[in-house]
Amino acid sequence: MTGWLIDRRGVLGGAAAIAGAGLALPLAAALAQGKAVLDVRAFGARGDGRTIDSPAINRVIDHAAARGGGVVWLPAGDYLSYSIQLKSHITLHLDAGARLIAADTPVEGMARGGYDRSPDLPASYAAFQDHGHSHWRNALIWGEGLEDITIEGAGLIWGRGLGRGHDYDAGRPISGRPGVGDKAIALKLCRNVTLRDFRMLEGGWFALLATGCDNLTIDNLLIDTNRDGLDIDCCRNVHVTRCTINSPWDDAICPKSSFALGYPRWTENVTISDCTVSGSYAIGSVLDGSFKPFPPAPKSTHGRVKLGTESNGGFRNFAISNCIFDTCRGLALETTDGARLEDISVTNLTMRDVTTAPIFLWLGTRMRGPAGSKPGTLKRVQIDNVTVSGAAPLPSIIAGQPGYPVEDVRISNMFVDQVGGQGAAMAALDPPENAAGYPEPNMFGDLPATGFFVRHARNIALSHVEVRTRVQDARPGFWMRNVDGVDLHDVKLPSGPAFRLDAVRRFRLWGSRDLSDRRMAGPVSAAW
Repeated sequence: MTGWLIDRRGVLGGAAAIAGAGLALPLAAALAQGKAVLDVRAFGARGDGRTIDSPAINRVIDHAAARGGGVVWLPAGDYLSYSIQLKSHITLHLDAGARLIAADTPVEGMARGGYDRSPDLPASYAAFQDHGHSHWRNALIWGEGLEDITIEGAGLIWGRGLGRGHDYDAGRPISGRPGVGDKAIALKLCRNVTLRDFRMLEGGWFALLATGCDNLTIDNLLIDTNRDGLDIDCCRNVHVTRCTINSPWDDAICPKSSFALGYPRWTENVTISDCTVSGSYAIGSVLDGSFKPFPPAPKSTHGRVKLGTESNGGFRNFAISNCIFDTCRGLALETTDGARLEDISVTNLTMRDVTTAPIFLWLGTRMRGPAGSKPGTLKRVQIDNVTVSGAAPLPSIIAGQPGYPVEDVRISNMFVDQVGGQGAAMAALDPPENAAGYPEPNMFGDLPATGFFVRHARNIALSHVEVRTRVQDARPGFWMRNVDGVDLHDVKLPSGPAFRLDAVRRFRLWGSRDLSDRRMAGPVSAAW
């Protein structure tokens, strides 16, 4: 074996080694704690951008795991790799200047092994979630049933050779074929997981797919990717902090609750704070600091924070705070496959140039799941301190189904600056229910409101909310149908029509500067 400061086992050791190597603080701390730090070059990795280094990296991981764990160190270099299998008690440390690069397939992969193949899920539930949620091992880095694992460092994970599982990938191999990878990091049924400080470029279908993982900490990542950023599925006790994610082709931070484990499982006790999500910049330009505009694409920009679409198990106990939405879709809370979505607190959001609805709360009945499943619930949501500028014509949406209302929603201290400019024809629309449709804010088409479209809801309260349009708009500020219990306090709306109500009960409006106080028991159908 070669590599300076490495003994015959490939292990760094001693205070002199710490000082002489000029190691990053995490590595120095690991040595100080008596942990083995193993240089992948001592086990045959070249880091030259031409050699497939995953066999050597996997040898180091196996070597460390057999001895109870340790730190697998990738010094500066380009490490071209196929699947790397993590083991318990392993830290994968990417030094500044280290780039772990997903090798291309099939040019290098089909004849030389390529990415690990995930076993197919049983037919009894394989179709209950998107195909990508049914596989984990076809990833650049993967692990199943592990504990105490960390990926860290100032280096880069580049999914250059990964597919995106979509027909956008002209000329690329189809995800799911042997040897083809479509995820940068995939973890299943792991606990005590930490991901921190590294950067990611072009993460494939998922930069991270974590399913059934508990005690998951994600901190200070910069992700510039070509589909989803962080997919957190059926996980408990999750903390996402200080992350910047540019994902113009898909969602940035996306908790889900699928049936991929073969049973429903809550995604719960989740905090998302101090993050920036965007869909407006060319992939790679956030990473290099150039912030080039995203070129025209077959879909509008995504980005955003979204709970859903997969929603079999449920979502509860979420705190989302201090986040910036930069030219992307807005906040989406969705249950459409029978999940309960409840106890959500959202504070301090800034949204600029929102491309769809600033807020989208949707209780649908797609019911993609086991036979006999019942529609879910969406209730106890509090949203406070939201600033929106340059929003598209779509209003915020709160929508349930007949017999399954969205319940107990509080929105306060919200300012919306919308482009406006829509005419009487749009104001007269009666949008379809589309109960089983794919949940997106544009699923109903154009909407007849500037501020809020509310249908099939109960106990909705808004206070200190202002909606302003840049150009005169013929639509009312609020369009409501089949809503029981509406409290509106200190509401400011654009000049023109304010309300269109249909079968609204227990309506109260008070304390607004330009609107007269009203109290109506209902059911009321009126416009003013």
